[in-house]
Amino acid sequence: MVRTYLLLAWTWLRASAQYPGPLIMMTLGSFAVNALDVAAIWVIFEHTGSLGGFVLAEVMFLYGTAGLSFALADMLFGNVDRLSQHIRSGSFDTMLIRPASAFTQMAVDRFGVHRFGRLAQAAVVLAVALPQLGLSWGRAWMIPLMVACGLVIFTSVFALGGAAQFLLTDAPEVANAFTYGGGTLTQYPLSVYGSELVKGVTFVVPLAFVNWQPALFVLDRDDPLGLPHWLRFASPLAAVLLAAVAALAWRAGIRRYRSTGS
Repeated sequence: MVRTYLLLAWTWLRASAQYPGPLIMMTLGSFAVNALDVAAIWVIFEHTGSLGGFVLAEVMFLYGTAGLSFALADMLFGNVDRLSQHIRSGSFDTMLIRPASAFTQMAVDRFGVHRFGRLAQAAVVLAVALPQLGLSWGRAWMIPLMVACGLVIFTSVFALGGAAQFLLTDAPEVANAFTYGGGTLTQYPLSVYGSELVKGVTFVVPLAFVNWQPALFVLDRDDPLGLPHWLRFASPLAAVLLAAVAALAWRAGIRRYRSTGS
């Protein structure tokens, strides 16, 4: 499946490279648009010294790690949430009869280098924030793990959103509320949200394990909501469990699918 993905991605990249001008402009545009989020955080800190009890460098760290995980998931698998378009047009039927995973084909559809704009922006923010935190190696080891787990969690949310479109063919925005909405929610300290929402994204849709819980360990901070300390190390477990649920949901959607109009 990995080899198939890489071959299809390379095919789309070669096609995109035929028009380098628009491709470069789209990449730069994506970088600039996402940079506006950082500008908004800067504006907030012009009027306050902390956000939810976290200083600017810590918020940028949360933003960078969440942004990096989400950008990777969106770049590699984000097209899955456009399943309804393929169902309505009938092109998903074509994917099902090809000798390759339908999920892989959906994920890599129209893969383009312009998606690197969001990824580069998140990486720059994280690279700027890290030196200001003065982290020890005894805690910094968690950072690549949290980014990897965040990638799996966001990919699983994309897959769940895609699977839901087998039932809600004309409502892709429902899936977007959890995918892109979840990406935005995790860019800020969860301490700025209500306790009920935080419990929901911890024990129902585990977005808190993208960066919030492991970041509390990295930053050596107490949980503002008093949740158990062991949750800081539960990101791999949350990622595996959500991935298993997403895989089952996707397979159930494939079994239910009865061609265009079903």
